Amino acid sequence: MVNQSSPGSFLLGFSAYPGLEGILFMVVLISYLKTLLSVGNTLIILLSVLNSRLHSQMYFFVSSLSFLNPCFTTSCVPQMLVNLWGPKETISFLGCSVQLFIFLFLGTTEYILLIVMAFDCYMAICPLNYVTIIHPRLCWQLAAVAWVIGLMESVVQIPPTLSLPLCPHQQVDDFVCEVPVILSCGDTTYNEIRKAAAIVFILVVSLSLILVSYGAISYARVRINSAEWWRKASGTCSSHLTVVTLFYSSAIAAYLQPPNPYAQERGKFFCLLYAVNTALLNPLIYT
Repeated sequence: MVNQSSPGSFLLGFSAYPGLEGILFMVVLISYLKTLLSVGNTLIILLSVLNSRLHSQMYFFVSSLSFLNPCFTTSCVPQMLVNLWGPKETISFLGCSVQLFIFLFLGTTEYILLIVMAFDCYMAICPLNYVTIIHPRLCWQLAAVAWVIGLMESVVQIPPTLSLPLCPHQQVDDFVCEVPVILSCGDTTYNEIRKAAAIVFILVVSLSLILVSYGAISYARVRINSAEWWRKASGTCSSHLTVVTLFYSSAIAAYLQPPNPYAQERGKFFCLLYAVNTALLNPLIYT
């Protein structure tokens, strides 16, 4: 039985699994509190600022990721907890619009930041003048580019999506408002094309660039047959590669699903993993 949302609201959440909502509430709440209260993210940021030995380009990007992770999780988890706990799993149109904008903004920023970190890994272990090329000013510029691209992605995607006429039932079959699940009863052809292009850009292109960086690292490994170089490469890149694997595998499982009801329900749980657990596990991986 589906709850009726109030006018101007969207129905969200796991209402098809009422027996799981209490369990999901506890799991999400504990994960979220651990993300916020864990010393991992805070410790990484503080050490990168206070410890002069960690005033390096690599730790600058790691601390940027540690700041971004809780922000990204906070963009969707509080509303999710309200919906899992309360009898009415609704959100206002304004709340959905704001969540949609912030979620896409921060999510895209994280993808771009992971590309930058892959490039930094390659520069750090290859026989180049790393400190001269990747200087602090360039680090700030690259981090700024990641945030600007994330903002531009939201500015381009969100207004056309929200301008389309909404379906009478006003239901979004997910726990978070985002572009792939916003339902419209107008002509969505242009929106579908733009959405596909965004998925290609955010997922496929970004992952391809990361793989190119690691391909270059692997090629350098073949040319430089040194155990010391291999230890350096492993220490520099292993954490980042683990984060990339976790983040992209969850995102691909969540968004690249075939158009059938079973796959969409499965994608909803993968999206939950993508939104909550990546931010929780990242500081554990880097520390």
